[in-house]
Amino acid sequence: MRVMAQMAMVMNLDKCIGCHTCSVTCKQAWTNRSGVEYVWFNNVETRPGQGYPRTYENQERWEGGWVRTRSGRLKPKAGGRVKKLFSIFANPKMPSMQDYYEPWTYDYEHLINAPAGDDIPVARPKSLLTGQDTKITWSANWDDSLAGGNEIAAGDPILAKVSDQVRQEYEKAFMFFLPRICEHCLNPSCAASCPSGAIYKRAEDGIVLVDQDRCRGWRMCITGCPYKKVYFNHRTGKAEKCTFCFPRIEIGQPTICSETCVGRLRYLGLMLYDADAVAAAAAVEDEHDLYAAQRSVFLDPFDPNVVAAARAADIPDDWIDAAQRSPIWDLITKYQVALPLHPEYRTMPMVWYIPPLSPVVDVLRETGHDGEDAGNLFGAVDALRIPVDYLAGLFTAGDPAPVRAVLNRLAAMRAYQRRINLGETPDESIAEAVGMTGQQMDDMYRLLAIAKYEQRYVIPAAHAEDAHRLEQIGTECSLEYEGGPGMGGGGPYGQGPFGESSGQTAPIQVETFHMQINRQTADTVAEAENPEIRVNLLNWDGKGHPPGLFPPQSRNSDAKDGGDQ
Repeated sequence: MRVMAQMAMVMNLDKCIGCHTCSVTCKQAWTNRSGVEYVWFNNVETRPGQGYPRTYENQERWEGGWVRTRSGRLKPKAGGRVKKLFSIFANPKMPSMQDYYEPWTYDYEHLINAPAGDDIPVARPKSLLTGQDTKITWSANWDDSLAGGNEIAAGDPILAKVSDQVRQEYEKAFMFFLPRICEHCLNPSCAASCPSGAIYKRAEDGIVLVDQDRCRGWRMCITGCPYKKVYFNHRTGKAEKCTFCFPRIEIGQPTICSETCVGRLRYLGLMLYDADAVAAAAAVEDEHDLYAAQRSVFLDPFDPNVVAAARAADIPDDWIDAAQRSPIWDLITKYQVALPLHPEYRTMPMVWYIPPLSPVVDVLRETGHDGEDAGNLFGAVDALRIPVDYLAGLFTAGDPAPVRAVLNRLAAMRAYQRRINLGETPDESIAEAVGMTGQQMDDMYRLLAIAKYEQRYVIPAAHAEDAHRLEQIGTECSLEYEGGPGMGGGGPYGQGPFGESSGQTAPIQVETFHMQINRQTADTVAEAENPEIRVNLLNWDGKGHPPGLFPPQSRNSDAKDGGDQ
């Protein structure tokens, strides 16, 4: 057993109202610059819908994720090293700009400065790529709230799989919102697809990042990621992706999408897992077993043997305590209401979802029944306006049983709490019907409905003594072990086909640890705890003279300078 820590997220889809605040704030924080105008690290999709980029879930076309070979091992669906070597200069298995959308602005100058005339001036759309007039035909949010109806929804790869069971009529249309970010997988296929070894998984918290210095713009990572959450910056020629807001995570703050979420649907926490069990779990033969296989990888943070192994792996005690208080552990393992997105891709995603239940009450009410009664709720789960088969296609590789079990628990919680709110005696039989106790039902309700800020976000801050190790990227990679999905070979990332692993990796220093908090509250520049660490200009707000920024001066030189002035 090799214990490792992983930051993870769970989203409660019952709470998502499709306001896109998370997308806008993420855009402003990370991709509000030239070269990534079309990039949305966080986007909110309407399901059913084609998604962003269009039909990204169709792996027969895009060849993302892993496939299981006859020998029981995993290999990238797009091909191994030899195939990548021969196609490295021409990779057709990649979305084009039209599959995303061509970003645009408007000719506001003409609108404002047009001379007086008989016609009302307009601001023509202008392409941000070519600067020429363009016609707007698609965007990252084009099919929001079922815009386009059946014509666009028909392109949904998941809907196509269940079309025999689901007949989407306009007057009976179902929809829900699905926020998406990078999954920061335990077994990331993007990292294994990169010939340069530029994508790596941080050993301390599992966040998957791109080393901009090592990236050579091969774009194999875009093909390898089945969620299509790696993007190409056409200005810099480098790959970029969601960073899980690691500068905020390192100081104990939630990601910007979580912080600004209007519906408070996101939960952040730490999970302990057995790194030695990842490869075997991802390679189980039956796709329907992948959900249970990934759950088996997670380790019980209350188990004394796990705690001892975590300490032996140099995981700090406060991180172990955070894992024990993690809402992610409760939602995935204790209450079993969270499900992974497309486990059939075999990447072991670490952004999980609680499927939506809300429409069931409306369905029952329209038939004249009590929409909150336990018996009615259980009986109506299979008659949801959001079909169980469709949810299974998203979260359990098409197996409806786990989805039905989750929806039954959510329905039971709703019925159980309704009796309490009406002043009636709690009915323990409702909890027992889904394998839970009344206390667990109450605890789950508090976590999902009225949890406080510190209960939704349990984020252990990075340790100052780990500063050098965290900032020197590439010194550790959790994927480099015997049989791991890395490129293999020697060095921190292994030897790529062109020898990219030679030489030293360049350091990255971006607002680490408590510097960000100090900058927000102090009037002067925040000084580093260790003055010997070189100064990062990204952490300097222009005030004062932080140690190390300028060469030291003697008293004589200071006096001389003062005299000259």
